[in-house]
Amino acid sequence: MIRIDDVSIAYGRGLRRVLAVNGVSLEAERGDSLALIGPSGCGKSTLLFSIAGLLTPCAGTISIDGQPTSKPRRDVALILQNAGLLPWKTVWQNANLSLRLGREPREKTAADVLQELGLYDVRDRFPSELSEGMKRRVGVARALSTSPSVMLMDEPLASLDTLTRERIQDLFLRLWQKHGFSLLVVTHDIEEAAFLGQRIIVLSDLPATVKTVVENPEMGDLAFRRSDAFHNTVGALREALEQ
Repeated sequence: MIRIDDVSIAYGRGLRRVLAVNGVSLEAERGDSLALIGPSGCGKSTLLFSIAGLLTPCAGTISIDGQPTSKPRRDVALILQNAGLLPWKTVWQNANLSLRLGREPREKTAADVLQELGLYDVRDRFPSELSEGMKRRVGVARALSTSPSVMLMDEPLASLDTLTRERIQDLFLRLWQKHGFSLLVVTHDIEEAAFLGQRIIVLSDLPATVKTVVENPEMGDLAFRRSDAFHNTVGALREALEQ
């Protein structure tokens, strides 16, 4: 379980202190899928980085399975906007960055993940030889190689064209269903939030507070985008964001 209790997060000190997140509370059970959406610069990524153990709240607590997130955990994967690939390393090497190489079980895990994502045949290529969609999949492969219990995504599909973005959203959905990790995705895209979030947390302008939570129980099917329920959720999110 991910538990966030009355968390506030600030940057800087004194007169330069900026409150980015203010009194946010929420919970996610193992296997839940949550989307965080709000205005640009409202503190969504700041909250995500705190869940990842990269930032320390100035008030409140964040815990995963009862343990405070005071530092990064091996079972919590974070995928960033640009996939974070090292340009001088191959697909195989990038996918193995978080593993201790040379151990057969770990190597087998990475190989299986590359197969699952359709990347095994390009394992010897460098990022400059890949399309943007493939680069994002390599970032996913690196995250999955650690068999995470929690997958955190910070606008992972920003700047992709619509068709590529939807294909990778479909991939995220299948992976979430297959592997059973908790998924928290930060996005500024209303349709992405509606497609990937069982619950969608709508955040306010800076500092981020929870404006409302939109329940989205019918998500989970690849055909959901064409349903009335999907369009109703999109409409509810638009209304909440405009308030």
